[in-house]
Amino acid sequence: MREPLKYVDPTGLELEERVVDIWRCATVVKGGKRFNFAALVVVGTGTGVVGWGYGKAREVPGAIEKGLREARKRLIKLGFKRTIPHEVIGHSDASMVKLIPAAPGTGVIAGSAVRAVADCLGLKDLLSKCYGSNNSKNVVKATLNGLLNVRTRADVERLRGVKLGRTREPAAAEAAPGGGA
Repeated sequence: MREPLKYVDPTGLELEERVVDIWRCATVVKGGKRFNFAALVVVGTGTGVVGWGYGKAREVPGAIEKGLREARKRLIKLGFKRTIPHEVIGHSDASMVKLIPAAPGTGVIAGSAVRAVADCLGLKDLLSKCYGSNNSKNVVKATLNGLLNVRTRADVERLRGVKLGRTREPAAAEAAPGGGA
């Protein structure tokens, strides 16, 4: 079982803010309609720290501010540089997000919710595919769930109880047997 998340203190961090989605909800009253707004926000440093928040208020700026306040409380540290080390799937409610590592120079090929998380986290090359519900709140949660499920080299060594050897580079690998002229 995974240990509980350790949240990062936002003081002193220069955070990049992304508004992923804004919803308008109407309450019908005797005099007409009363509107409320909700905002989904992702914040991050661009160097491996990311968080998300959801705020509701009577006006859009108030909803965004509440979302930012919540996102700063939920900052988590993930140690990725350019891309993720292996393919992973994240779930949240009816949403499923498949995150795939990409070659250098590919860029982030993803929808708006996954792209916001990847950009705020600092990932440069990533492929993604969303299955099931494409509700942006659940897609953000599924993306973060997938990123939290990524196993690092140290995790694999600890789980297997062995020290992993160096992996061979594809260019340094021997030629395939029986090949060529």
